[in-house]
Amino acid sequence: MLRNSKKRKVKLRKSKKQKVTEEEAPINKLPDAVLVKILSLLPTEEAFRTCVISKKWQTLPTLIYSFNFNCSEYREREDLSFIHNALEHSRSSTIKKFELDLTECMDLCQLDYNLKFDFDFLVNRCCSFAVERNVESLVLGLYSPEACPLPESLYTCSSLITLDVTLCCGFIDDAVISWNSLKSITLGYVVFTDEDMVKLLSGCPSLETMELYRYDGFRRVEINSSKFKTLKLIDYGIPGVKDELDGVSGVRDELEIIAPHLQNLEISGDFLDVKCKLVDVSSVVNAKITYNNKCINHVPNVNEEHNCRDYHQVLYSLIQENLQKLCYATELTIGNWFTQVMCMMQFKRIPLSDFHCKYLTLQLHMKKFNLYGVVGFLRASPQVETLSIDMQTMLLDDICNYVDNSRCNSELRDLAKGDNMDLQNCQLHLFLCSSFIGSAATSFVPLFPVLSALQRLHLFLCSSFIGSAATLSMYVWLKDITIDFNIEFQVLYFLASFCFVFAVFKEPISGTH
Repeated sequence: MLRNSKKRKVKLRKSKKQKVTEEEAPINKLPDAVLVKILSLLPTEEAFRTCVISKKWQTLPTLIYSFNFNCSEYREREDLSFIHNALEHSRSSTIKKFELDLTECMDLCQLDYNLKFDFDFLVNRCCSFAVERNVESLVLGLYSPEACPLPESLYTCSSLITLDVTLCCGFIDDAVISWNSLKSITLGYVVFTDEDMVKLLSGCPSLETMELYRYDGFRRVEINSSKFKTLKLIDYGIPGVKDELDGVSGVRDELEIIAPHLQNLEISGDFLDVKCKLVDVSSVVNAKITYNNKCINHVPNVNEEHNCRDYHQVLYSLIQENLQKLCYATELTIGNWFTQVMCMMQFKRIPLSDFHCKYLTLQLHMKKFNLYGVVGFLRASPQVETLSIDMQTMLLDDICNYVDNSRCNSELRDLAKGDNMDLQNCQLHLFLCSSFIGSAATSFVPLFPVLSALQRLHLFLCSSFIGSAATLSMYVWLKDITIDFNIEFQVLYFLASFCFVFAVFKEPISGTH
């Protein structure tokens, strides 16, 4: 008995010491406001788990002002229950950021109607909860780009500053948007009609930045606000969603962009057969145009011999007009597809307007027809001071498969002209390659007579093979030349071709050989 009582006393002493240690832990000495801030940075489920630490921590999670919820595919019911429980016990009067991600359960909602109903109820409750507490930043990952509109409770949230929505199908009918404080919006995997875009843009007088990726439906973006400065359009169309085609032929219409006060424009990714038309972008100073179009020969019932040829003619004229609208931009980035199109435009003797850009970036694949397109563009850019060239190598089989699968017969015939042109004899290639390896910087002197204003040249050569990376910095008549590449003959061979074409072709390239 005495031994047992002694053991109990020892255990009591240990538990008291342990309790004192927990209460005197350094983190517990921090003010509650600091602890709440720390918890607000954690995923909400992790923050609520801290309530078991001690009595003091039982109420701290209920005071957090940043929420981050997500539903996983294999425990959606448990996640739903937790989210409702967390909202019910929250005592925070304001919310800085609220995140809800249901995208992982997109397929489940299509199979289980009851789950879809539960998700609809959850989304509405979360949005109402956030709006009532004057949320500033809202991130919503919903579950369907075809059957999941934004909740009505969100339409008049005057405190909202940033909004990020994924998998959504616009607004309900007769919706009136009033986001007077909204400055930045990101929409991904959304289907918006032209009417939805008008509602959105007219209801955001303070909007400065808009990014759209994987979108469909609308054909016109008109932004007349002087505060709107940045527009990003990335990847048209949503995989797995039925295409909304225009007209009897099944061909999409143009996507018009009207933004007279816009300063930063990015159009990138795959635009399928949607022809992007820049109607008014007169204030753009920084433009990144790296998108690509797909020929209409993939559309059923299209006669490739006639309609395809007409389509390309319209497309070339549109690209010529778009580039002319960007001729006063000071920073310009041109993608690989555009250099190929410029090659074909030169064979058809379609002229380019002069550009006033000072900072030019070219993204290229290592094919000869890219060179001819580049030369035509550089000839029209005499004021360039900094030229950055991002070259990417692909294995020959990959290049052939890429071209064959994405080009129609009309394009392949034009590109074959550029690919069959003999740039120079092999001796010049080897001489220039050895000059790079031997760091003979003087060989650069005659290579760039076209760009008299050029001061800096940056070459980024990314190899598909495994090799050791090396950086050469050479200072000649230019102020700065930087070359980053993996030492590989294929890369140097292409670069030598590029330099030679730069120096030789001062006259328009002829389509006859």
